[in-house]
Amino acid sequence: MTTEAAEAAGALQTHRPMLLGLAYRLLGSRHDAEDVLQEAYLRWLGVDRATVAEPRRYLSRVVTRLAMDRLRARQAARETYVGPWLPEPVPTEPSPFGPLDRAELRDSLSTALLHVLERLTPPERAVYVLHTAFDLPYAEIAGILDRTPEDCRQLHHRAATRVRQERRRFTASRSERERLLEAFLAAARNGDLATLTSLVAADVTAWNDGGGRVRSARNPLRGADRVARFYAGIYGPRREWAARRLELNGEPAILLTRSDGGRYTLTVTAAAGRITGIYVVGNPEKLPPVD
Repeated sequence: MTTEAAEAAGALQTHRPMLLGLAYRLLGSRHDAEDVLQEAYLRWLGVDRATVAEPRRYLSRVVTRLAMDRLRARQAARETYVGPWLPEPVPTEPSPFGPLDRAELRDSLSTALLHVLERLTPPERAVYVLHTAFDLPYAEIAGILDRTPEDCRQLHHRAATRVRQERRRFTASRSERERLLEAFLAAARNGDLATLTSLVAADVTAWNDGGGRVRSARNPLRGADRVARFYAGIYGPRREWAARRLELNGEPAILLTRSDGGRYTLTVTAAAGRITGIYVVGNPEKLPPVD
C-alpha cells in the first residue's frame, strides 16, 4: 500500500464505526453496509483530499448516497424475495457501530424499527436516520441529499409520522421485553398454549424470515391463537433446540439452534405487558455474523 493509500485508509478507519452504523441503518444488512464502505473507500482514495475540509461529513455524504442507490435497486429485487424480509441481525456486545450510549443510537438499530423503515422511500429513510440517530441538522442533511432544508424537514415529518404510528406497538422497556421473550420461549417449549396466548396481544403479528432457504411461514402470522399454536408446534416438547441469550441490534435476543444445525434468531416487541411483535430470522445467508 502506498503512503497516500495508507493515509486515505487511516482517515476512513477513524470514522469507520459511525459510517458502518449509518450504512447499516440505511440498508438493514451488514453485508451490504460493508460493501458500501468499500466503495466509499475507493471514492475517497480518488478524491483530492486536500480540498476536503471535513472528511467525516464528506464520507457521510458518499455513504448515504451509495446506500440510497442500493435501496432503490433492492426495491425491485425484493419482489422476488420469498416470504417476509427482516434485517440481518448483528451482535452488539461489543458494538461494531461504535458506542450506543444514546437512546436514539440504540433504538435506531432495533429489528422492529428497521423493519418499519423498509416501508419508507429511500429519501425519507435517509433523512430519518441522519436526523434522528445522528442528530444532523436539516441544513447539513440538505447538503448530503442535494435538497433544500425545508424538503428534508418535510421528509422527516412524513417518516416520523409513519414510525410513530408503528411504535405505539412497542413501548415496553428492555427488561420487560427480556422477561416476555424468555417466558414466551419457555411456554412454547412446554407446549403451553394457555400461557403462550396470555403472553401475546390479541393483535400480535409474527414475521418469519427464511428467505426460501429454510422452512418458514411465507406470510406474517396475525392473532394470538394462531401465533401461539404456530410457535408451540415449532418449539414444543418434541423438538430439540438449544437456546442462547445474547444481544442483537442493541436489544435482548435468543439464538436457537436445532439438533440438525439450523439456526434462528428471535426478538420481540411489547406494549402494555404483552408481546405485540415477533421477529424470527432463519435465512442462513443472514446469520453467519451471529455465533
